[in-house]
Amino acid sequence: MPKRKRSPPGKPVNNSTKSSETSNGTASVPSYRFWLMKSEPESRIENGFDVKFSIDDLIRCENGTDCWDGVRNYQARNFMKSMKTGHKAFFYHSNCKNPGIAGIMMVTKEAYPDHTQFDSTQLHYDSKSQPANPKWFMVNVRFERKLIRFISLKELKKYHLDHKETGGPLRDLFLFTMSRLSVQPLTEEQWNFILSLENKTVEE
Repeated sequence: MPKRKRSPPGKPVNNSTKSSETSNGTASVPSYRFWLMKSEPESRIENGFDVKFSIDDLIRCENGTDCWDGVRNYQARNFMKSMKTGHKAFFYHSNCKNPGIAGIMMVTKEAYPDHTQFDSTQLHYDSKSQPANPKWFMVNVRFERKLIRFISLKELKKYHLDHKETGGPLRDLFLFTMSRLSVQPLTEEQWNFILSLENKTVEE
């Protein structure tokens, strides 16, 4: 069943931390070890499919592990192709009443072809992609833990705007500078700052 929030189709965006694609389709991106990956926690029917997949759905999977399929944006794909086993990612609830970071997961299998691109019964079927030369890839992720408290988009935006003025770690956060991407990199400084928020009281 399709379950990921897709990034809209498109070519990599031109910015200072862009990913690019070599002639053989290999991702060329800066070296990141931390990520933010979006999925929709509330039911939404798209072409007859419910795209819902929350952090609780991941927990219910066998061993809390599942494939991260359905990504159909070249830059998001390239980011996934650069992921390594053991990399950490925030599970981000998107396109819902209260978007934000719900928990942490770990990459357990590096990028391999997304099977849904070849299946015409699937929402994310791509007739132009062939098994001998797949366009789309996915990784496996495993649930690690929920955050001590949910960190909302509203709270993150507050820090982002403040850090744009002060030069803090969230000043260039992809969540706001490239908000449509469903798979986004984080610097170690950004990861550590966001993680520290779970131990702080929400400022009204």
